[in-house]
Amino acid sequence: MNINNILFWLLLPYFILASSSSSSFCNHHDTSALLLFKNSFALNTSLQYYYGLASCSSKTESWKNGTDCCEWDGVTCDTISGHVIGLDLSCSNLQGQLHPNSTIFSLRHLQQLDLSYNDFSGSSLYSAIGDLVNLMHLNLSHTLLSGDIPSTISHLSKLRSLHLGGDYQSMMRVDPYTWNKLIQNATNLRELSLDFVDMSYIRESSLSLLTNLSSSLISLSLSFTELQGNLSSDILSLPNLQQLDLSFNKDLGGELPKSNWSTPLSYLDLSKTAFSGNISDSIAHLESLNEIYLGSCNFDGLIPSSLFNLTQFSFIDLSFNKLVGPIPYWCYSLPSLLWLDLNNNHLTGSIGEFSSYSLEFLSLSNNKLQGNFPNSIFELQNLTYLSLSSTDLSGHLDFHQFSKFKNLFYLELSHNSLLSINFDSIADYFLSPNLKYLNLSSCNINSFPKFIAPLEDLVALDLSHNSIRGSIPQWFHEKLLHSWKNISYIDLSFNKLQGDLPIPPNGIHYFLVSNNELTGNIPSAMCNASSLKILNLAHNNLTGPIPSAMCNASSLLILNLAQNNLTGHIPQCLGTFPSLWALDLQKNNLYGNIPANFSKGNALETIKLNGNQLDGQLPRCLAHCTNLEVLDLADNNIKDTFPHWLESLQELQVLSLRSNKFHGVITCFGAKHPFPRLRIFDVSNNSFSGSLPASYIKNFQGMMSVNDNQTGSKYMGNQYFYNDSVVVVMKGQYMELQRILTIFTTIDLSNNMFEGELLKVLGELHSLKGLNLSHNAITGTIPRSFGNLRNLEWLDLSWNQLKGEIPVSLINLNFLAVLNLSQNQFEGIIPTGGQFNTFGNDSYAGNPMLCGFPLSKSCNKDEDWPPHSTFHIEESGFGWKAVAVGYACGFLFGMLLGYNVFMTGKPQWLARLVGCVLN
Repeated sequence: MNINNILFWLLLPYFILASSSSSSFCNHHDTSALLLFKNSFALNTSLQYYYGLASCSSKTESWKNGTDCCEWDGVTCDTISGHVIGLDLSCSNLQGQLHPNSTIFSLRHLQQLDLSYNDFSGSSLYSAIGDLVNLMHLNLSHTLLSGDIPSTISHLSKLRSLHLGGDYQSMMRVDPYTWNKLIQNATNLRELSLDFVDMSYIRESSLSLLTNLSSSLISLSLSFTELQGNLSSDILSLPNLQQLDLSFNKDLGGELPKSNWSTPLSYLDLSKTAFSGNISDSIAHLESLNEIYLGSCNFDGLIPSSLFNLTQFSFIDLSFNKLVGPIPYWCYSLPSLLWLDLNNNHLTGSIGEFSSYSLEFLSLSNNKLQGNFPNSIFELQNLTYLSLSSTDLSGHLDFHQFSKFKNLFYLELSHNSLLSINFDSIADYFLSPNLKYLNLSSCNINSFPKFIAPLEDLVALDLSHNSIRGSIPQWFHEKLLHSWKNISYIDLSFNKLQGDLPIPPNGIHYFLVSNNELTGNIPSAMCNASSLKILNLAHNNLTGPIPSAMCNASSLLILNLAQNNLTGHIPQCLGTFPSLWALDLQKNNLYGNIPANFSKGNALETIKLNGNQLDGQLPRCLAHCTNLEVLDLADNNIKDTFPHWLESLQELQVLSLRSNKFHGVITCFGAKHPFPRLRIFDVSNNSFSGSLPASYIKNFQGMMSVNDNQTGSKYMGNQYFYNDSVVVVMKGQYMELQRILTIFTTIDLSNNMFEGELLKVLGELHSLKGLNLSHNAITGTIPRSFGNLRNLEWLDLSWNQLKGEIPVSLINLNFLAVLNLSQNQFEGIIPTGGQFNTFGNDSYAGNPMLCGFPLSKSCNKDEDWPPHSTFHIEESGFGWKAVAVGYACGFLFGMLLGYNVFMTGKPQWLARLVGCVLN
């Protein structure tokens, strides 16, 4: 027997074993379980578009009865036992409920289970998941699961990777007990991703358990989880961690490690968190760091120069922080840098010259940069995104140089008032054909730019706040209707455009042409843009009715047609738009009734119908607008009693019914906390009667508290697309507040028929800035509690029947700029001191019993009394009359006592009295 025969017989058992193993059949139980699992779902081939994936395959279509399941798509079997140990059905178009008794949970030999990117329609993850104790890899992300993650998931102690949640549609939650047991038991976890899982109940002590995974964890992703508190820097220093994503947890704070930060970290994302402090030089020890995203945090100080050593950087985002000082020189020379975002900081100095040209994304907007526009930017031939708006750059710039960017799709140069841009010598074809976003607001453009005509794929165009005059060219109308199929945003507002309105294409979302000189009717064709989110045509000269075809634009979020010459009725359908949150039709010539079909569950936050000719009664369906913050119906012809049924609107902050035909008594009708957030209450110039509305005023919680910790100015509304405004009588003058500060509070009940006494509870509205009760029939005295209104800037009580003395406590009102107490029945001495020394005669006219400065009528002995001498006396209950009587009596008693001493010598009783006092 030769050597070959010997080898053959020796190896034959192995060939037989290998042959039998490779042809092993799937376990019968597992086959049945998989087929039942398949039949419990439908196939939805559109899921790939929902998840934004290029393609998905229906893997279960290959699953046929009578065939070996080990050969099915997505199935992996153990080569010896035939049991299913791996199941990959990711992106398989599955749609339906995952049931608690699903046969998937009977596959006890599973080591890998991936069901991601399917649709389980809000099903829960049931406790049976804990039966799959051999699982090492579990991925159920992007499956639309909901509910609590079961505590039995902690039974999966062999887990090496766990992926749950995954997108904003996820409604899963994890409680502290389940989290603690999972981290304590799954000690081999290498990858943990719970993006969009609700972890709001997980506290710092539970988060710190992640340090137990220091020997295994290489990837941790907990973005959009509502984590709170401060994260220990030890977690950022886990010795094997390569990827860390804690982004979009606005209440999660912490600081970067100050020292000994030497890990293999290559990806770090803390954007949209509350992390703060300096970016220390220790970050330079992360030699593998390739991508860092720290945008929209609270970091301050300088950008460390030591980052120059990290030459492998490709993505840097430090935007929306407080990072002061110049842009570090290394930003211009990193050889692999693709993305640099430093916008919205406090950076100063000039933009340096680039020596490395790898950049594809550059954003330096909203900084305090100075100097000329750097020419080296035009050498960045790979740029696709360039944003340099709102800087202090200066000098002269020829716009044609941007033709060098062949791949540019985003260009923003808005709001550079010191930069002179020459648009004159531009060829029609020069810009990149890939350009989709062009923002040139406030760039001193005088004529409609022709260079946008060749752009076929335009998505967003902003030419607002320029000086473009004349009619909109015909080619622009043609582009809108026929060429720009993807256009989503157009802003031509704040120019000097004339002629007819352009008609937006059907797919547009934002169409803003306010503050121009456009004329004519609103064409019905405009309302066919059913995808419109924001339509702003305010401040033009548009005429005619609002077309009934407006009902086609039911996706509107903001409809602003204010300050035109529109006539006719308000289309009834506007009350039924499900997403509309701002309806502004103010200052037109609209008439008829207010729509009476505001639906339940609507999104309206602002309704402004003031300055029209609307009549009739208020529709009670306004109470359905439970999100309403601003309701302005002033300057109409509405005839009704006070709408007490609005008292249930817990979010209402501005209520203006000024100058209508309201009448009757203002009385609370039973709400437990009526108008708790109201800050502007204006019912002036109506025919209300009865006592002042004490039942409401005592519940104005929004006017009682003063936020002394608020920094910066905060306004109501959306700062990008809509600002809430209101007209108020402020310091005696009608003024339109173009934006409403969140700290502005005022009450105006003037020009009605209110009677009775002033309310002491008014003195508890500590944040009140204006109070106008003039032109009523109010009686009684001014309560001393008015001296507590320390933020009051104007007080008008004129033309009433008030009497008594002016409380000296009012001199405490240090911000009081306007005071009108005229045409009442006040008497006595006018207090002096503080702001009272600045008021003139007009403040007190028509009160014949008043005396003292600034009136020419002096009071007896007035010149001998110090300015503040009456303050503490009155506060203890004594007025000037009591003081004068006491002074006279004391003078007479002193004269008699002196005469007695002079005639008889020292009286013994007086000596004893003085001795007792001295002792």
